[in-house]
Amino acid sequence: MNLIDLLFLAQAASPAPEGAGPQPSFLVSMMPLIFLFVIFYFLLIRPQQRRQKAHEKLVAAIKTGDRVVTSSGIHGIVANVKDKTILLKVADNVKIEFDRGSVASVEKSAEVSEETK
Repeated sequence: MNLIDLLFLAQAASPAPEGAGPQPSFLVSMMPLIFLFVIFYFLLIRPQQRRQKAHEKLVAAIKTGDRVVTSSGIHGIVANVKDKTILLKVADNVKIEFDRGSVASVEKSAEVSEETK
């Protein structure tokens, strides 16, 4: 037997201190972990889910004529909307196809730009 085995055996054989009370229940010992999970949920997970839902609404509402900014920082006007992609006009005779999810924000919608004319 090595020294570590002897130490484990000695600890197992020694009686508990007389002043020690009963062990706390499992629920009481798990309470700090549950509390941390609740804090993480309300500070990290829930706000991220709200931002994701708002972005999905934004992407679903894109229509032809909207001025958008992509996640890569390219500004342009939506020329055509397809199922999964959009055609973005960035200059005269220059159109680039982007994934719909790459749209970061809509600067002006088509309705607002028509009202200002």
